[in-house]
Amino acid sequence: KPNQAPNILRNRGANETAANCAEFDNDGQGYENGTKTFDIKKDLYGAVSVKNGLIRAQHGKCCFCESQIRHISYGDVEHFRPKKGYQQDADDVLSRPGYYWLAYDWSNLFLACEICNRREKRNLFPLETPANRAVAHTDDVAREDPLFLHPQDDDPEAHISFREHVAVPANGSIRGEISIEALGLNRPDLRKRRSEVFEMIHMMYLVAFEFDVPPARRDAARNFIVRARRDDSEYAAMTRVAIDRNFVPFS
Repeated sequence: KPNQAPNILRNRGANETAANCAEFDNDGQGYENGTKTFDIKKDLYGAVSVKNGLIRAQHGKCCFCESQIRHISYGDVEHFRPKKGYQQDADDVLSRPGYYWLAYDWSNLFLACEICNRREKRNLFPLETPANRAVAHTDDVAREDPLFLHPQDDDPEAHISFREHVAVPANGSIRGEISIEALGLNRPDLRKRRSEVFEMIHMMYLVAFEFDVPPARRDAARNFIVRARRDDSEYAAMTRVAIDRNFVPFS
């Protein structure tokens, strides 16, 4: 993402954050026990300028499953650290007040598909050391050790790999394993779509390097593979693994 947040977050968002922090300072217990809740404004964190900035930065893809979103839905502005409450485990009662001070923070916002955001991740935010969790704006989130991969700060390909179209942990990564499981990165419909892309890439590879075809078809297949490996292509991470590890290395 661009380093500088959209104006609406730097101005109105900063003002709302300051007001929410002041409210918590005034009655933190009320927000912790749920008798009070913050009015987190969707029209602010989900403003057109914010969402369009995320769409451009993420090439219209979900930050978790890498599916193209915009041809079938609007997509959600997802809070990596949940804004109104969090769960360490899926069966836990929601702990409040959540990361209210990051509700309008550019570094905490991403574009996600509705399935990853609303059905899979929801308010989950597991930490390796729950005692290090930041529970108020006076705490330091840098002390946390999230088990979910951060879409911007972490390199997902260091933690998640693929066996054909199936996501698997890379290098024995526990964070990769938990992200795959908790975010549903091998849900049936997603695997089916990745399988279709995998088979197409495999066919293009055969045309480009093994079949006896006219030079023009071979060049077209090579160009297809080059485009499919790019960050702006759907399931580029799987494609790069498919080419570099499952097939003969491509350059």
